[in-house]
Amino acid sequence: MIVSADQVKLLRERSGSGMMECKKALVEANGDIDTAFEYLRKKGSAQADKKASNIAAEGRMIIKISPDYKHAAMVEINSQTDFVAKDDSFKEFAEGVAMCALAAGVSDVSAIAELKFNDSETIEEKRRSLVGRLGENIQIRRAHIMHSEGTIGSYLHSDRIGVLVQLSTDNKELGKDLAMHIAASCPRAISPSDIPQSVIEKEREIFTAQAQASGKPNDIIEKMVEGRIKKFTSEECLLGQPFVKDPSRTIDALLTSENAKVLSFVRFEVGEGIEKKVENFADEVMAQVRGSK
Repeated sequence: MIVSADQVKLLRERSGSGMMECKKALVEANGDIDTAFEYLRKKGSAQADKKASNIAAEGRMIIKISPDYKHAAMVEINSQTDFVAKDDSFKEFAEGVAMCALAAGVSDVSAIAELKFNDSETIEEKRRSLVGRLGENIQIRRAHIMHSEGTIGSYLHSDRIGVLVQLSTDNKELGKDLAMHIAASCPRAISPSDIPQSVIEKEREIFTAQAQASGKPNDIIEKMVEGRIKKFTSEECLLGQPFVKDPSRTIDALLTSENAKVLSFVRFEVGEGIEKKVENFADEVMAQVRGSK
């Protein structure tokens, strides 16, 4: 069957697939655009299932915030390689997902997948189509929705580290400064009381073992350990950290001067916690050479 250039153009605009893929789909569908579109969708779905087991630890972070700085969404979208994460269609998908999450106020990934991406497909259908087009596993890993009666500060670093901060007051400049600080300093909690007791006890165990190696009396060891615990909680908590833009004062002092409180914060980094497969390029080449003999 002969397929016209106009038919290919129409299918490309509708599906976003490559020219040769569209031409093949039209041949399979005897020139029917709707049938060809369904063919491409099914092909993309099959590829998505095949790619689902591949590790996706690259990608990008997207933050969308309402004009009044009262509502925000942060979403991590993963791909297998940084190359795909920089693809325009991947960026467009990530932006769209974050906008949909913000509009719906939804942070559950499975619920986000069911949202409408556009008039013709859901986010999950769009994701599967994108997997078929780009040839990599693509996943919506996590999302966070934040609301504030004061203001929400946000900061995005190189599309890989994202931070949202909920402030008690309407102070956009302070919100941005705090978000930048959290991106750089990576605190565990707002104050020492927010650190899980299990974390503190683990550190206490380590500090005790280190102190006992000094051979000092138990009462001295106890004081040493408590001193280190106090230092640990101060360094690991937002309020005790030196402000990155002015290390002469702590975040606690900064907030006091601005009559503000940090009510919550969240910091995401692309791929954190995902065990990546480490490839040795030389070994990979040698394996291919041996396999070709």
